[in-house]
Amino acid sequence: MITIDGSEGEGGGQVVRNACALSLVTGTPVRIENVRARRSKPGLMRQHVTAIEAACTVGNACCEGLSVGSSELTFQPGHVVPGEYRFSVGTAGSTGLVLQTVLMPLILADKPSRLVLEGGTHNMLAPPFDFIARVFLPIINRMGPRVEARLIRHGFYPRGGGRIEVDINPAPLAPIDCIERGALLERSACAYFAGLPFDIADREIKAAQKGLGWSDRECFVRELPEDQGPGNILLLEARFEHCTEIVSGFGELGVPADRVAKRAVGRMVGYLDSEAFAGPYLADQLLLPFALVGGCSFTTVKPSQHSFTASDVIAQFLGRRCAFTPQQDGSHLMEIR
Repeated sequence: MITIDGSEGEGGGQVVRNACALSLVTGTPVRIENVRARRSKPGLMRQHVTAIEAACTVGNACCEGLSVGSSELTFQPGHVVPGEYRFSVGTAGSTGLVLQTVLMPLILADKPSRLVLEGGTHNMLAPPFDFIARVFLPIINRMGPRVEARLIRHGFYPRGGGRIEVDINPAPLAPIDCIERGALLERSACAYFAGLPFDIADREIKAAQKGLGWSDRECFVRELPEDQGPGNILLLEARFEHCTEIVSGFGELGVPADRVAKRAVGRMVGYLDSEAFAGPYLADQLLLPFALVGGCSFTTVKPSQHSFTASDVIAQFLGRRCAFTPQQDGSHLMEIR
């Protein structure tokens, strides 16, 4: 059994998700202590419990210490069984983070699966659905499997109520190299809002357009049905020949719209000014599949503490380390060693 100190490194929920996924893939039991010890509210939250419950269901696993607020757990994996599953977070907890926990075990299974995930689809501290569908999954599909995700209903914090559907057609993972992103093909900025005044989204998109210097044709506002709110998100998207980057900014109570836009613009400008293939959030998500297959590489911006922590967890299960080497152009080359 592997024992992981959840307080080390980034000290968040990613440790739990990656550990459970790797436990199912390798058949190795794991004990995690000091779960999310570095967070303002330590221990398991509802979305982490749902993610582990999902892992237990698809992998015939059992878990001791599985409750909201728990700081220790022991996960004993079983045999992964593909099929049709439905999981509800019950709050605005991220459906994408639940998907992250069970995706690789189901991709490596011997038959297709279909997931229905209910909860948050666009909430802070988690990749929005658009990022998963248009940034992350296309890279997974290049490795052999076919994964398609559909957004049925938006779910914003704090109400939740969103729904996504995911079809997973497994295939052996093939190593790929993601070094150059190619020429810029298209870019857009969109402010979505539901159950809120139009002025909020309008001010966001105007501030984003001014900060990026993009045209009127590339910047727009979209109103969602009122019953899917209240909620607001600004999405900045840049599509290249070989990859796509999406940067998001979430509307928050008491935070001016122009400040939301300024934060997102700063992150997008930083990515566009680099030569890297993957932004920081895509880099985090690629580490697990790339380590499982081995022989893969990608370039990224300055690696985050999230990435280093994920690398440490991966090394304990697979004996492979995700190594980041600075390049002359300012990017970093990630290789599996």
